[in-house]
Amino acid sequence: MEFVDRPTGDHVAAVRDILARATAEDGTAPVSEQAAGSLTRDTGARHLVAAVDGVVAGYANLMPAHGEHPAMAEVVVDPPARGRGLGGQLVDAALTAGGAGARVWAHGNLPAARAVARRLDLTGVRELLQLRRPLDRPELPETAVPESVVLRTYRGPADDAELVRVNAAAFEWHPEQGRMTARDVAERRAEPWFDPSGLFLAFDETDPGRLLGFHWTKVHPPSDSEPALGEVYVVGIDPAAQGRGLGRLLTLAGLHYLRDRGLETVLLYVEGDNTAALNTYGKLGFDRFHVDVAYARK
Repeated sequence: MEFVDRPTGDHVAAVRDILARATAEDGTAPVSEQAAGSLTRDTGARHLVAAVDGVVAGYANLMPAHGEHPAMAEVVVDPPARGRGLGGQLVDAALTAGGAGARVWAHGNLPAARAVARRLDLTGVRELLQLRRPLDRPELPETAVPESVVLRTYRGPADDAELVRVNAAAFEWHPEQGRMTARDVAERRAEPWFDPSGLFLAFDETDPGRLLGFHWTKVHPPSDSEPALGEVYVVGIDPAAQGRGLGRLLTLAGLHYLRDRGLETVLLYVEGDNTAALNTYGKLGFDRFHVDVAYARK
């Protein structure tokens, strides 16, 4: 098995079909939005496509180590090809290629992923929680905007530089989110789900060009198993603006927007050790729904 910088067009099509089948089978996406997008975008990720009897049956995505952040892998096996050891082979190859400290995500931490972790003697080192909240109850608190803050929605590419700056500052510690560039914003702006009315920006009234924080919402279309879902996609606050209640303000602005679109449920992802964020979201009525676990060699 060998990782390559760019998969072929045929491989991309085959992997996308596997991702769709695995999502339908497992009830959760097997790889992240970033990993799926890297199939056709130059993100620095490396790709391993595994075939069985000439048919593509599995895929591993590897984001190399970056600064203090270790390499991160994501793996999927086509449901009809499971139970033959391919998942373990892909995980082992990804962790080996990723080097010291490399990790692999188990989205949903499903029984098959836990079994692979036991066979390879891996240990969980990071948790990403998915929280959910109904939008009809409990009643959402009103959005009270302080006089010192100007709250508005996205107006186009002129907002991108400040959006990228605040995101980088807010998520400097985050191995995935902290890498967002202006190109990434442009690519998301071109996605069918993007709605400028759902990207909320808070500016300092005394310095209108200075972004204090943002809340990017997202709407997931209905699937065979679930109705349409809203998402608190990203909430980022400039560290210099912490302590002003902006996280709660921006989150509520997005929740009201999603509720007014007629959505019944909203989800979000938060690091399992982010006590402050978990406290904020708990007070807003969010409960744990499922967990993604990053595994590494002991």
